[in-house]
Order: sequence, then C-alpha cells, then structure tokens
Amino acid sequence: MKLTTTTLIPLLASLISTSTAIDLTVGNVDSVCDAATDIIKGIMDYYEGDRYGGTVGMFQQPYYWWEAGLVFGGMIDTWKICNNYTYVSTIQNAINHQRGDYNDFNKVQNQSDVEANDDQVFWGFTVMEAAERNFPSYSNNSDDPNYAQLALNVYNSMAPRWDNETCGGGLRWQILKNMSGWNYKSEIANAGVFALGARIARYSNNSELVLSSNRILRWMKESSFITQPDGENYYNVYDGSNIVNDSCPVINGAIWSYNYALMTMGTSYLYSATGNDYWSNELDKFLSGIEHYFINPNSTDILYEYQCSVWGTCNNDQRAFRAIVANSLGNVAQLVPEYKDRVLKIINASAKGAAASCSGGSDGVTCGKDWSTGSWDGLYGLGEQISALEIIQNTVITDLELPCTDKSCGVEFDNSTYVTIPIPTTTIYLTNTNTVTETSYVTVSSDSNIFYTA
Repeated sequence: MKLTTTTLIPLLASLISTSTAIDLTVGNVDSVCDAATDIIKGIMDYYEGDRYGGTVGMFQQPYYWWEAGLVFGGMIDTWKICNNYTYVSTIQNAINHQRGDYNDFNKVQNQSDVEANDDQVFWGFTVMEAAERNFPSYSNNSDDPNYAQLALNVYNSMAPRWDNETCGGGLRWQILKNMSGWNYKSEIANAGVFALGARIARYSNNSELVLSSNRILRWMKESSFITQPDGENYYNVYDGSNIVNDSCPVINGAIWSYNYALMTMGTSYLYSATGNDYWSNELDKFLSGIEHYFINPNSTDILYEYQCSVWGTCNNDQRAFRAIVANSLGNVAQLVPEYKDRVLKIINASAKGAAASCSGGSDGVTCGKDWSTGSWDGLYGLGEQISALEIIQNTVITDLELPCTDKSCGVEFDNSTYVTIPIPTTTIYLTNTNTVTETSYVTVSSDSNIFYTA
C-alpha cells in the first residue's frame, strides 16, 4: 500500500442519483444475490483487465494492486453464495496473471519495484479463499500449483523476512530497502502473516504454523503494537513504529480497522483449528476493540472507519478497509459459534445501512461511504463498492458449509515444506547488576494528534 492521501471524491454532476437504491432483505440469499449482482456491475466499471491495453487482474488508477486481490477474494465468496459463474473466468485469469514467475505473488510484473508485504499478503488471502471455497482451478496444467499451494508460497515468501535484528522481531512494512517505509515495522504486515499462517494451519492441520502465529502475537504484545488498557476488555491495535537505532521506541498510535480485522480473522481460524479457549479469549478482545472504535456513534451497530470520519478524509486504501472487517466478521460467524449472534448483529445492521447507501449515480445503485444516513452521501469508488458487497453477502455466510480443508476438499496439499516465525528476542541492558535494574519504556503516540496514512 502507498502513502498517497486523497480527499473523498464528490460524484460528478453527470452522475446525479436517481434514488433507485438496493432493496435488501438481510439473511435472504435471493435478496443478497440480487444486491451482489448490482454491486459487482459497479465494481467491474473500474476493471482494466478486459479493456484494450489494460492489465489483467488490475483495476484503474488510483486503485492499487492489493485492492484488486481484496476485490477478487470477495467475488469468490459471491460465486460460492450465489452459484453465479458470471465472473469465474475473470477471477481465474486475474490469479493466473498476477501470481508471478515464482507462484508466490512476489516480483510480479509491473509491481516488482513497489510491492510491500501487505500488498502481497492480500493476494495470499485471495487464493486461500479460493482453496477454502473450492473455487474452480485457474489452470488446466497439472504442474501448476493449486490455490492452497499458492497461499503457502506467499507465506513462505513472507516469513523469512522476519527481522530479529531490529525491534526484537517483526516484518518491515516494505520488502525493498529503497522504498519509503523500509524503516517502519507495520502492524498490517505482521497481522497479515499472522492471519495467513492461521488459515493455512487450519487448512492443513499443521500445529507448527499455529505456534508460528502465536509467536507473532507474542511479539506484537511485547512491542506494544497491541495493548490492553487498564480495566478494559478490549485491545488497542496500533499501526506500527519507525525503527530508531534498531529499536521501536515510539509506537504510531493510529487506529485502523483493517489491523483489527486481520487479528480477528487470525484468532478465529486458530480457535477453529485448535479448539483452545486461549484463542477464543484473544478473539473476544479484538472483537471488543472493533465494537469500541468502529461502530458509528450516530447509529446502532453500523460500522465506520474511525479515523476517516473523525478527520474527514480518507485515501483510497482506507476507503476499502471495512470490506476486510466485514469478511473477518463473517469468518467469526462461521468458525466460532459462541460469537455468531454478536457479529451478525453488526453485519446485519451495517448491511442494511450499506444497501441504503447504494442509491447513487446514474444507475441508482452506486454505493456510498456513510452507512448511517439511510441514503447515498454523494461519495463513490471501488472501496465503497467492495465494502458494500462484503458486508451484504456476509449476512448469509452461515448458510455456507465451513471453509474446507485439504481433507474435506480432497485437494492434495504438501505442507511439509514451510517456514516458521522464530521465537521473538528481547535484549536487556543492565548498568549495574548488583543495584540497578534498567527499565525500557515505549511511548505510544496518540491518535488525537497524529494522522498516519500507512
């Protein structure tokens, strides 16, 4: 993801709303699929891959590569929920074209000079979704890796980038040293490999990958990327930290929903994989954080992006974050029965609001940003479309069978070769071992005085 910032774009006068709106009955598959059809038509208006000179798998500027992965992951769920094959070949071609020469979505043509860890991992989620939903294969060549193998390749590409030499561990935001953000340990990069590892662990019944994700969470807590305020039942999940003299002394206190979403995703999969109450308890604190920070105070149970609304500005990346939250809440509803009603309350209320917001543009079903107003707010974009799609279709996610595994899907999957995250390191310096104990302090910047767009 990039550091560019844009204001929300007002709709052009030529796209005056006809106030048609999407008519949605939450929890009804036919109604959800009718809504999805309209929303995906809007999504495909941004797609370059079937245009002359366009790149297969890419959406038009200013939408970046990672968001294309996010969109196709959502459309895979639409296929599964609605049994709609309209865009199957589009998704297959996108995955095939973007997987790269090494089948790990790294060093992809036209992305090799700009790709970051979080960009790569979202395509890992896309192919993991394809594996778990048993999506039709992208290739007829038996030598090409299946979806689960592609996801494992992404994980095995990312995990070796764990950097114990600075900040006691963690992935840097960027892959390349010459990119702005190389000296930044980002929560999203680490939450990404945490969640992807958790999903592969459940898919393959690999206990070592469970331990690997556990080590990542441990490092996040030791580094104060994740903290629990005194007397509260929720976690603060912060954006990251610049590396200063090989340490991470000042934590960027910005609060973004996608960081919570991936931690929610990972802990729900780890609970499903292990049945261990530890993961259910961790999930509870991340869910409580979503409920604390990302429910619109002007509504009941409707999601919003806290910093976008407080500061009145979002870049194009941030306008898609609620899609990630919606997908992760759907994971919880499917995988953790004791939290099903809790998350469906948010999903259903937000879906009703999102459907009401999809009443803009010349088609009358273009989706807006604010889900709390009961109408279109005059704002539009790919992020608004995919967020509305994800929240609406997740109202029926529990009608599906559970995400499959290599055994239940009957897919041959070799997970004997994998990379695990090493145990985090902590260095303690003592000035006088007889009389003095030196304590290290970490400063957390306040989201009230910082707006960081990473």
